[in-house]
Amino acid sequence: MAYKSPQDIAAYAVEAGVKKTSLNFKSMMLLGFLGGAYISAGYLLSVRVTASLPAEWGTFGSFIGAAVFPLGLILILIAGGELLTGNMMAVPMACLTGRVRWSRLAHNWFWITVSNFAGALFVAYFFGHLAELTTSGAFLEKVVDTAGHKLEADFWPALISAVGCNWLVGLAVWLSYGAEDIGGKIAAIWFPIMAFVAIGFQHVVANMFIIPAAIFEGYFSWGEYFGNFIPVFLGNAIGGAVLVALVYSQSYQGYLHAESDIESRGSKNIRG
Repeated sequence: MAYKSPQDIAAYAVEAGVKKTSLNFKSMMLLGFLGGAYISAGYLLSVRVTASLPAEWGTFGSFIGAAVFPLGLILILIAGGELLTGNMMAVPMACLTGRVRWSRLAHNWFWITVSNFAGALFVAYFFGHLAELTTSGAFLEKVVDTAGHKLEADFWPALISAVGCNWLVGLAVWLSYGAEDIGGKIAAIWFPIMAFVAIGFQHVVANMFIIPAAIFEGYFSWGEYFGNFIPVFLGNAIGGAVLVALVYSQSYQGYLHAESDIESRGSKNIRG
């Protein structure tokens, strides 16, 4: 499998961040909707696969759920979609290298959050609730139990868990940028995403599905959901923007500046 060097991945991530902030509003909202829906589809698959597993299987059952969950990010990065947690790595890369204004980051993160939320609610309500895939039996118990564990975490544990989550998700996106073929991209995505799910870290977009899915069945409240959203959003932002984007942009600063200078000179020659 062909792959890029870490320095070339960094340069690719910068360009990806530039492209993300250059999307027109319609494309951003549609791709964001798909991103939220795809992550939710992966979570729904995980629930359906693991809910009826014997309790004696213990953590092996959790591994099976973690093994199928990466479907969502695979669809986003290969079929196409915009995911908030991935943008929490790529867009800061473009900002930290001076290619994009920070105001564009705020604009992108806000609307991708809104569209991811819409996509997640779509799957939770139409497939989980109306199609009755999460409304009864072991499937309802799994949804309510999982959502309850997410909500019972206090502010700081939830935030720190979310930092760990998006460190791994950011690295999954980073590694996928380094792969040159579909098989390599799937493998690059699968391992870090499987790891964060198996560990039990909190992911802001995944929570947009699992907690509302429980709310639609009469459990918990929207106030509890938004109380969880704030620390998880902040933690995911730190994990992607600091532990991946900031660290790598500083590590490869010289290389990235050299690449930028080459592109700048090329643009001037073309205009000339």
